[in-house]
Amino acid sequence: MEIKILGMGCAKCQILWKNTQTAVQELGLDAQLEKVEDLQQIIQYGAMQTPALRVNGKIILSGQTPTPQRLKELLLQAKER
Repeated sequence: MEIKILGMGCAKCQILWKNTQTAVQELGLDAQLEKVEDLQQIIQYGAMQTPALRVNGKIILSGQTPTPQRLKELLLQAKER
């Protein structure tokens, strides 16, 4: 599973990064996590708001900082697709 956190490094971006790491670890997912802070790359990925969460090439969340529990739900849904 490829997971990218899209954001310029703001506090909300850092929260999403930490919560995503926690969710991945708790689920025991085989995932590659990456931070993308380059604005041009973020725009190319189609993120209209940051922070955004991109999983396997698709943005599944934007402009929010969900809890690790909610992220686990989103990641499991994304994995099933």
